[in-house]
Amino acid sequence: MNDKDQFKEVVDTNNSTDTDKSGTSSDDYEDICYICRRPESVAGKMIHITGGISICVDCMQKTFDTMGNYGPGNMFPAGFPQLDPDDSHTTNNAGNGGFPVFNLNDIASFLSTSPQVPANQRIKKRKEQKEGKKGQESEGAVIDIKNIPPPHKIKAELDEYIVGQEKAKKIMAVAVYNHYKRIIESENLLENDENDDVVLEKSNILMLGPTGCGKTYMVKTLARLLDVPLAITDATSLTEAGYIGDDIESVVSKLLAAADNDVERAEKGIIFIDEIDKLAKKNSATNRDINGESVQQGMLKLLEGAEVEVPVGASSKNAMVPMTMVDTSNILFICGGAFPRLTDVIKERLKRSSSIGFVSDLGDEYDNDEKILDKVTAEDLRKFGFIPEFIGRLPVICTLDPLDTDMLVRILTEPKNAIIKQYQKLLALDEVKLSFDEKALSYIAEEAKKRKLGARALRSIIEGFMNDIMYEIPKDPDIGEVTITREYIEGKGSPLITMRTDEKKEITASDK
Repeated sequence: MNDKDQFKEVVDTNNSTDTDKSGTSSDDYEDICYICRRPESVAGKMIHITGGISICVDCMQKTFDTMGNYGPGNMFPAGFPQLDPDDSHTTNNAGNGGFPVFNLNDIASFLSTSPQVPANQRIKKRKEQKEGKKGQESEGAVIDIKNIPPPHKIKAELDEYIVGQEKAKKIMAVAVYNHYKRIIESENLLENDENDDVVLEKSNILMLGPTGCGKTYMVKTLARLLDVPLAITDATSLTEAGYIGDDIESVVSKLLAAADNDVERAEKGIIFIDEIDKLAKKNSATNRDINGESVQQGMLKLLEGAEVEVPVGASSKNAMVPMTMVDTSNILFICGGAFPRLTDVIKERLKRSSSIGFVSDLGDEYDNDEKILDKVTAEDLRKFGFIPEFIGRLPVICTLDPLDTDMLVRILTEPKNAIIKQYQKLLALDEVKLSFDEKALSYIAEEAKKRKLGARALRSIIEGFMNDIMYEIPKDPDIGEVTITREYIEGKGSPLITMRTDEKKEITASDK
C-alpha cells in the first residue's frame, strides 16, 4: 500500500453536522488548510483526516513529493508519531523504498495539539443560488429590491436622526437607493441569463463638510436602515504597500469582519473612509509620498471594482492568517473629510474669475461665506491634491453645511437620540425628571458655536455642568424634578429643584 492509498483510507467520511458553541452549524463555514491557511474557495477541495484536520490537495501533493525525494531522514519534527520498524505493517520495507509507515490516527492527534484556526478567522461559505423559474430570488439574498425603501423614505428616516442638511440627505438617499437597485438588477441579469447592452455602473460618494456636521453619523444611520455591514476606517493610517502602516486592502478586511466573515454579505456593504483629505499630494521633493498620491493610486482598483485577496481576522497579511477573495464591484465607498484648505482654493478661483471688468466683485466677498464648499468643482479638488483618476471614481459630491446656532439647539432636543433625551432617560431611572429652559439651550448652542467643533462640542459642554447633578441627585430620594437654567450653566446660580413632598402638598391643597 502506497502513501496516497493510506491517506485515502483515513479521509473523514463522516457527513454529520457539527455545531459550535454559538449554535451555528460548522457546515456554514469554509474549511481552511492546516498548512497554507487558504480557504476551500481559494485552494479547492480539501482532504479531511481524523481529528478535524483539513489539508488542501496542493499541500498534500507537496508532502508526497517531499517524502519521495528526501526519504525518511530527519524531515519530521521531534515527537512525530511513526510505527515501529518491527511492526507487521512494515514487513516489506523494500517495497516502499525503506520509508517507514505512519499511523495516521496518531498523526492527526499530533497535529491537533497545535494551534487551530481562531473563531474570528473562520470564513462563511457562499450560499449557492437556487435554480428555478425566471425571477426567482436567490436563497442567500440579503438585499431585495422590495425591501429597499425609496429615496423619500430614506430621507424621512434620516430626518428623525439628523437635523438640517436637507440637500445632503437628498443626495445620499438617491445615491444609496440607485446603488442597491443596480446590485439587484445585475443579480437578476445573471440569474436570468439575459444579455442587456445597458450596464449600470457604480457611483461612489465624496462627502465634504466641516468637522462635527454629521458626515459619519449620516453614514451609520444609512447602514443601519439598509441592514448592511459597515466599516469605518481612517485614511491617515493607510500607506503604500511595503511601508509601516495599514495596507489599502485592510479597509476591505475590516468590512469582512463587520459582516462576520460572510464574503457574500460583505460584498454588498458600505466602506466609509474618513479623513480622506489627508491623502492629498504632498509638495515634498525629497521624501517619497507614501501616504498621499501613492495611496490614491492604490485605491483606484478598489473604488472601480476588483477581486482582491484580503486577510481574515487580521489587518496585515502573514503566513498564519487565512486569505480570501472579495469582489469590491458592489461595495459602496463613501469618502469624507473636512477639507480645510479647499476653501482657499475655491475662493482663489472665484476671485480670479470675478475681479476683472465693470461687474467685478469685491475681493473679500467670499471670505465670510460659510457655504463656500457648495461651489466646489473637480478642478478645485485636483488643485487641492487629488489625482484625476481618483476624482473620477467619486462622481457623487455631497457637501454638508456648517451648523448654526438654531441647528445646534434643534440637535439638542429633536433627534430620537438627542443628548438631552439621553440624560433625561438616565435621571428617569432614578425617578427624577430633567428639563432645560430655553435660555439654557440657547447658551449651550452659542458656546458650541464658539468652539467651532460642530455637534461634538455639545456633549463636552453638557458633560461639564451635568457631572455635579448626576453626583448629587442620588443622595436625596425626595428630589422629583431638576430644571437647568442659564444662570447655573454660567456659574452664577443653581438649578431649580422640586421636591416630591412639595408636589404632594400642592395636590392636597387643590383637592380641598
